Amino acid sequence: MFWRRKPLSNVELGRLAERRAEKFLRSRGYKILHRNMRLRGGEIDIVADHKGTLVFVEVKARSSNEFGTPAEGVNERKRKRLINLALEYIARYENEWRDCRFDVVEVYMSRDGKVKQINLIQNAFDAQV
Repeated sequence: MFWRRKPLSNVELGRLAERRAEKFLRSRGYKILHRNMRLRGGEIDIVADHKGTLVFVEVKARSSNEFGTPAEGVNERKRKRLINLALEYIARYENEWRDCRFDVVEVYMSRDGKVKQINLIQNAFDAQV
């Protein structure tokens, strides 16, 4: 008998994508400092340290490129919000200035939650938006 998994909701897919992205980043030497870091104005998916650089990671999941790549979903408005959240995080949690960057993790997955591909875009944008 053949059983199919039932399709996951967008929220469930997003949570699963973030867990897979975290595992992916750890395998590439990232030290995860916070996941789903809630601050005034929103949430940062992942805050990590990578070789001494403070990294703010946005995780975007898609099942296809029909509406653009996951990275294209990080538009100017989202970048500005992430920059403001990063500044708030630094002011609140960092004792001294260090290099920072914004990475995007693209997670391609099926509607039933199977990961097809993960792409890491380091330094996806800078804070001069």
